[in-house]
Amino acid sequence: MGDTHALGRRLPQLFAGLGLYGASMALMLRSGLGLDPWDVFHQGLQRVLGLTVGAWVTICGALVLLLWIPLRQRPGLGTVANVLMIGAAMDLTLKLVGAPQGLPARIALMAGAIVLNGLASGLYIGARFGPGPRDGLMTGLHRRTGRSLRLVRTGIEVTVLVAGVLLGGTAGVGTVAYALAIGPLVQLFLRWCTAPAAPETAPAAPDTAVQTPRKG
Repeated sequence: MGDTHALGRRLPQLFAGLGLYGASMALMLRSGLGLDPWDVFHQGLQRVLGLTVGAWVTICGALVLLLWIPLRQRPGLGTVANVLMIGAAMDLTLKLVGAPQGLPARIALMAGAIVLNGLASGLYIGARFGPGPRDGLMTGLHRRTGRSLRLVRTGIEVTVLVAGVLLGGTAGVGTVAYALAIGPLVQLFLRWCTAPAAPETAPAAPDTAVQTPRKG
C-alpha cells in the first residue's frame, strides 16, 4: 500500500517537474537576457540549422543518452521522460508566451524563470526516477576518469557554452545569474520535494552536487 501511495505521488511529481522545467527554459529565452550553457548551445544550433530550440533540446538529450553506453550508465524512467518531455514543454510555452516589453519586465521574467527552474528541478530530481541524460554523462565521466564532479561539470558546461556562443546563442547576465542561483535554489526545493524512499530501503538523499539540473 505504501509503495502504491508513493508511486502515486512520484509519477505526477516527475511529469510536473519536467513540464515546468521546459516552461522555465522558454521563459528564460523570452527574457532575452541570456540562457544556461546548454540552452545557449541549443539556441545556437537552432539559428544555424533550423528546427525549434525545443527540438534541439530533445535531439541533444537523445545523443547524450547514447554516450551513456560506453560509460555503462543505466537510464531510468526519469531519464527517458526527460528526453521526451522537456523540449516539447519548452516549444509549447514559447508558442503561448511572447517576449516582454521593457527591461524591468525582462529582468522580472528572467528571475521568475530561474526560481521556477529551481522548483522544477527539485520536483523531478526529488521524484527519484533517475538523472537526466546530461547529469548522467557528468557522473559517468566522473566515475570513468576519476576527475572531480566539479571539474567534469565545469568542463562540459564551458565546452557547450563556448560552442553555443560561436553558433550565435545568447549568453548574458541571465547566464551568470543562473549559474550563481540554481544550486542553492535546487537544494532549497529538494528539502520539500524529495519523495520518501520505500520503508524497506534505506533513504537516499539526492546528491545536489551531482544532479543540479541539466535537462537532465
